[in-house]
Amino acid sequence: MASNTSKTARASVRAGQAGASGALSVLGEFKYLIPLNKGKHVYVRNLTNGKTVHLSTTSDAFAEEIRVLAAAGHAIKIRAEIQALNSAEPDNGWAATEQRLVDAGVFEAA
Repeated sequence: MASNTSKTARASVRAGQAGASGALSVLGEFKYLIPLNKGKHVYVRNLTNGKTVHLSTTSDAFAEEIRVLAAAGHAIKIRAEIQALNSAEPDNGWAATEQRLVDAGVFEAA
């Protein structure tokens, strides 16, 4: 897998880090998921390693990326973010995405 990230991904990471004096100060405003293509794909912003990856929401790689974040203590925030995306755009399959993550046991690590 290539280590190059797109301009959009780099810009989203910079936007999330702007004005932050430390990691804890951005946790309340940090967005982990940047939806693309009506919820079929997503940029996942990983606070633990500083990387942003582009993934399909139906892929095993997406579930593993969320599992890593959940194990690091971010499960509640990520799940709330997925539920907010579902509320804002119910036709984009976020409920199914959340259910796939639950079925895969991703949030159990938290």
